[in-house]
Amino acid sequence: MSYKNIKIFSVVLFQLFIFDELIAQKWDFIKEKDGIKIYTRKEANTSLKSFRGEVILHAQMNMVCSLIGNVKNVDWWDKNLREINILSYVEDKNIKYYLIYDVPWPFTDRDLCVEAKITTDPVTGRRIVYSVPLPNVIPEKPDLIRIKNYWQKWVIQPMNNGNIHVILEGFVDPAGSVPAWLYNMVITETPLKIIRGIKGRVEAK
Repeated sequence: MSYKNIKIFSVVLFQLFIFDELIAQKWDFIKEKDGIKIYTRKEANTSLKSFRGEVILHAQMNMVCSLIGNVKNVDWWDKNLREINILSYVEDKNIKYYLIYDVPWPFTDRDLCVEAKITTDPVTGRRIVYSVPLPNVIPEKPDLIRIKNYWQKWVIQPMNNGNIHVILEGFVDPAGSVPAWLYNMVITETPLKIIRGIKGRVEAK
């Protein structure tokens, strides 16, 4: 292949990559409830969807951050959590933890080992908590199904009017025998429940 053809091929690949990224970034609005906007989108190479929840909170930044990315306050987390073990914690920087989820019959309970990285923009004050699976730390257990394909992202942005703009995005492949249609049907409830829990706490104070 000539140098000219290589350049053309590289440009085409770059354009395709950008096009795929633009498609992947498109969120479909599903509903709004209690001031919380819910979106989903189809992820590449899977029939499962990711979720997005968005809300404006009438609260102070420190109150919101005392819940999101703070292992000292976990009682508002998913009620289906059977076990939470904190493996390591560096305040405002990094959290590693192990979770076990109760899953309704006839499905098998799940477990997940996670690392969450926390960054804060010193200029805008925007805080991001980004979580991904943490492999090779906790051995898999025969009575549980390990979740390995997962990500979650919180974006907490102070606004000029004193409110806080919060976005929660995420994706999880539950693995095992959970049908994609069932997962996609209930996935919109995940960000709604989580954000509603935070909203109720910080705005009630």
